[in-house]
Amino acid sequence: MTDDPRFEALLDYLTRTRNFDFSGYKRSSLVRRVQRRIEKVGLKDYVDYMDFLEVHPDEFIELFNTILINVTGFFRDQVAWDYVAGEIVPQILAVKSKRAPIRLWSAGCATGEEAYSLAIMLCQILGLEQFHERVKIYATDADEEALAHARAAVYTEKEMDGIMPELQEKYFTANGDGRFAFRQDLRRSVIFGRHNLVQDAPISKLDLLTCRNTLMYFNAETQSTVLNRFHFALNDQGYLFLGKAEMLLTHANLFTPTEMKYRVFAKADRSSLRDRLLLLSKGADDEPMTDTSGKLLLKDAAFDIGAVPQLVIDSAGILAIANDSARESFGLNQRDVGRPFQDLEISYRPVELRSMIDQCYTSRQTVKQSGIARHTSAGQVQYHDVHVAPLIHDSGTIIGASVTFVDVTSAHKLHLELQRSNKDLELANEELQSAHEELETTNEELQSTNEELEATNEELQSTNEELETMNEELQSTNEELETINAEQRELTNELNSANSFLNATLACMSSAVIVLDLSYKILVWNPRAEDMWGLRQDEVTGQPLFNLDIGLPVLELKDPLMALDDRDRKQLSFDARNRRGKTVKCEVTLSKLLDPKKHFEGYILLMDER
Repeated sequence: MTDDPRFEALLDYLTRTRNFDFSGYKRSSLVRRVQRRIEKVGLKDYVDYMDFLEVHPDEFIELFNTILINVTGFFRDQVAWDYVAGEIVPQILAVKSKRAPIRLWSAGCATGEEAYSLAIMLCQILGLEQFHERVKIYATDADEEALAHARAAVYTEKEMDGIMPELQEKYFTANGDGRFAFRQDLRRSVIFGRHNLVQDAPISKLDLLTCRNTLMYFNAETQSTVLNRFHFALNDQGYLFLGKAEMLLTHANLFTPTEMKYRVFAKADRSSLRDRLLLLSKGADDEPMTDTSGKLLLKDAAFDIGAVPQLVIDSAGILAIANDSARESFGLNQRDVGRPFQDLEISYRPVELRSMIDQCYTSRQTVKQSGIARHTSAGQVQYHDVHVAPLIHDSGTIIGASVTFVDVTSAHKLHLELQRSNKDLELANEELQSAHEELETTNEELQSTNEELEATNEELQSTNEELETMNEELQSTNEELETINAEQRELTNELNSANSFLNATLACMSSAVIVLDLSYKILVWNPRAEDMWGLRQDEVTGQPLFNLDIGLPVLELKDPLMALDDRDRKQLSFDARNRRGKTVKCEVTLSKLLDPKKHFEGYILLMDER
């Protein structure tokens, strides 16, 4: 069944239409879950299901949810989390300065419980002030629907089972409907984004990477690729925290167990950035590299003494190697090796190398630019031909790019001198030919001059008559414009008066008034709304109401607004928090905005504190 070409055609269809490649997943699990959806919608085979997806695009969401599962929870396997909090985090802090940033990645975060568990754990250890200043948590998943749930940061009582009551009271706010919202000030330190572990570049410079019970859904080859990326992503003193179903026993050259019982691993040491560059490109083969140290030394020495300046940038954008000629020519030092290439002056001067590197990655071919001028510190001008070539591993993966600078100053100067000489000769010939032609044409020009003068006189007379006609037309046009301007001034005065009256009316109202257009973007936000929610009109005008971060659960207004009739008025009541942080009962009245001809133009919301 796993070799069914119709099933492979379905996977190819998912890749083409939704840019999601499931080829790295275990075939048996993948077939079982897809078959579950086929039976659920009442179909028989993969071909029918592919046709069903084309007609019912909403089915993609159900299919991906079935495949990706998204099983998670707060502090799942509590004893493992206690070990990480008590043993691993103190070791991470011990090797950092007091102000150094702390970077964490929750890979395969599903609906966000794991990412927020990391936030709670770090806040408990560091305190609120240090957490805000130092901690950044990146949470990624391939499922957009799960990410939307995670960004909302609102959970039911059942979903909160893993959180102790004292932590729940400290870090969550009850919405009054049986759901709980994670604290907004801590939520800002958690960054959610869509990420494919197999296809997308890893997040780098991490202190702790959690990926719990996600690797088990991949086959062995794909697991190896993902773990290589994880190894590259972690700092040298970084840790990997897996789920209890994952062993990682076959990757001892990448990670060493810190506590196997809790699936916590430390990053294995690698001798150089060049090793990391090769590591990132490796596939299923995790055997140690076979090059002896003597061969590596020979390669390093040969590269370093190269007469042509050469740089190597790895696939993560890090300057991996710079030979002696490059360091001397461009003022680089050993500390620059290992830095992000984009932070170095050489990345954009004397030529924009980053775009050339992107081009060579895309085309998988060498990209060249010739005759690039560079001004040295001694005031001289050098010219280089720049070659950017992709470095491709035996597996076909691009692992970086090589940049070489060939000094063509002498040849360039000689070429310029030859060009100038040729131009001088061409100009001399042209001048001689021009002189002959001028002598021949002078007589013809003199003869035609009289004829041109006579014709010019006639044209001037005609032009004079046209100008008189145009003058009359302009006078008539000016009169019309004056009339139009007078009408526009009168209309402007009327509009200004109407706007003043409207603004005065809105300012006097005791209720907060919000007017939305048909796409729910804010048109009117009166002073009472500013006082209630702490946002000025110029901050919110033109913004979608449902994107505002205020003390009112604005997303719960969407369905009632969509269900409004032309003459219908709905009154809703919400628990809210005003700009002063006070918990209030907010009464919201919804109605449609209709013009004098009863055309639907938007919505009116009246809000009062009770």
